Amino acid sequence: MPTSPLPPETDRVRLHTHPEINKRIDADIDWTIQRYNGASPEEITQRIDELDREWDIERALETNAATVALLSLMLSRTGSRKWMWLSTGVAAFLLQHAIQGWCPPISIFRRLGIRTQGEIDREKYSLKVLRGDFEKLA
Repeated sequence: MPTSPLPPETDRVRLHTHPEINKRIDADIDWTIQRYNGASPEEITQRIDELDREWDIERALETNAATVALLSLMLSRTGSRKWMWLSTGVAAFLLQHAIQGWCPPISIFRRLGIRTQGEIDREKYSLKVLRGDFEKLA
């Protein structure tokens, strides 16, 4: 079976994120897990519920792209048609992200601490272990 030259879906954003930013995000996850070690199941459940509502990097990127594209279209209708180039740029960024797992807005979002779904899941499942969700499986 031939291997793909593209990185695995779950690693693409992390592979294109500066190592210091990944390290900071990982440290935040580790700190949260340590903070909840020994917490009540209700407290852990509340944090898991927060994680279920957290936007991942893909959702943030899609929302940002749609907002900028719609704004560009509105501005092109009321002002100069040159605003259409902004929509073209957004489409190019989305294509770049789909192919490579990176585009310029990703760097900004990662610096703001927006996490991948895998990072969110890592925290969530670690908390589930602390809560004892998997004890019966062992």
